Amino acid sequence: MSTPPRFATHAVENQPPPLAACDAYATDTALREALAREGGGWGESNAAAYGKLAGGELRECARLANAHRPQLRTHDRNGQRIDEVEFHPAYHRLMASAVEHGVTGFAWRHAERPGAHVVRAALMYLHYQADQGSACPLTMTYACVPALRHAPELAKTWLPRIVAPHYDGRHAPAWDKPGNTIGMGMTEKQGGSDVRANTTKATAIGDGLYELVGHKWFFSAPMSDAFLVTAQTEAGTTCFLLPRFAPDGSRNALRLQRLKDKLGDWSNASSEVEFAGALAWRVGAEGRGIATILEMVGLTRQDCLLGSAALMRQALVLALHHARHRRVFGDLLIRQPLMRAVLADLALESEAATALAFRVVRAVDAGARDPREAAFARVATAIGKYWVCKRAPGFVNEAQECLGGAGYVEESELPRLYRQAPVNSIWEGSGNIQCLDVLRALQREPECAQALLDELALARGALPALDAAVAALAAVLDHPAAIAPERARWLVERLALCLQAGLLFRAGHAALAAAFCAGRLQGAGGWTYGVLPAEAPIDALLERAWREGAPG
Repeated sequence: MSTPPRFATHAVENQPPPLAACDAYATDTALREALAREGGGWGESNAAAYGKLAGGELRECARLANAHRPQLRTHDRNGQRIDEVEFHPAYHRLMASAVEHGVTGFAWRHAERPGAHVVRAALMYLHYQADQGSACPLTMTYACVPALRHAPELAKTWLPRIVAPHYDGRHAPAWDKPGNTIGMGMTEKQGGSDVRANTTKATAIGDGLYELVGHKWFFSAPMSDAFLVTAQTEAGTTCFLLPRFAPDGSRNALRLQRLKDKLGDWSNASSEVEFAGALAWRVGAEGRGIATILEMVGLTRQDCLLGSAALMRQALVLALHHARHRRVFGDLLIRQPLMRAVLADLALESEAATALAFRVVRAVDAGARDPREAAFARVATAIGKYWVCKRAPGFVNEAQECLGGAGYVEESELPRLYRQAPVNSIWEGSGNIQCLDVLRALQREPECAQALLDELALARGALPALDAAVAALAAVLDHPAAIAPERARWLVERLALCLQAGLLFRAGHAALAAAFCAGRLQGAGGWTYGVLPAEAPIDALLERAWREGAPG
């Protein structure tokens, strides 16, 4: 029944339409260029196919999965312990789409081909724009492979299911499923990042099995089929694969205590757990658990970097969409000079983040074949994770401000992105951990410092400001033992900025690199976005950033 005209108070106008389904790959010039530049061009059809899903159907799945958060069911109606987490069907659709398209297994199924991890990174980058929470189990399933290879017999039976393009969310033993997902548990109440302070005990009981007694304060993705965890043996911290079901098919003795009430990451479950004699298999040598599981952590840290770059990209798209449809003071918002400056600065930051993320992935991909790339990946992963993950919260907040009050309302999608933005700087080692890791690598592994210097030298002569900044860094890197821990953040920030500027220049975007240097290295910019130097190529940045509904 329509409202009678006499009760109509106003006409609804000047309201931007909701962001329609779009092709998240075809409309992302920086991503398409990075995929080709870093050796993944051969997988473009895979990224293009997933880009249509990520920019369309999966965004609606993400809305539902975040609106209907996971629920813990510790017991059934008869009082039997079940320890299950119940998810909305949209979550399972997100997981199935990602696994089937290769977010977990593509790199390992094509491991013989250079660039496989770069293609897989594009898939993760696209998925993260649609939904962030489900990226947690996807990342861990992808990243567990190098660690599990330290247990050849386990790897023989588990890895074919882990890398398979099949998702099965049933509460059933892993060996009864066509595909498996993997979670992780390292953190304990008393230890935090200090894994050596963990107290969970592991006792060998024969047949290659250990019995674990203790707890984990953060137990990620508790409905995974198995978990890589650490526990103490007589030899010290050791890594284990702990299945959700015991080898005889009964429920394993892991007791979910509660789900974490998190700031964001709502579509995914994180839990607290106790091990009451849970059965597990050892992965790697006793006492070498930290070194073993760090092979997994290196890849999850890479995905923190990728995820934050993707989050920034999605926030930028939402801000641009709004500005292209909203009119203020007689003209579209996108034509207002100061707003253009803000949006261009955001576009520049997003492009630099994407460039650094994909360069790091190429190094990870090539590390097994090239010692220099391995050394670069060792240090650049931590540099990128620190810097890009730190930049994401402020970036998303600026994107919210582009929408005004609408950006603070859940329907805009930006509040979800804002809640999500801090997690990657905390997860898998906070900012201090990353910076101290960089410092440790520079001081103990000379090849890491040399790899950085070689990389920075590739843009020598491009821009005087970049040359000066690199020269100052080179003087520091020549004597890494003299770098004080309290200077680690300064060093990592400058390294990140110089790497980003060099990558923009080498990608063929000299004007963008010059604006980046002027605003970030020379001090011609400011402490907030929208303070680019007067000569910054604002039109070019906005043209590249996102052409709504069409290839960029």
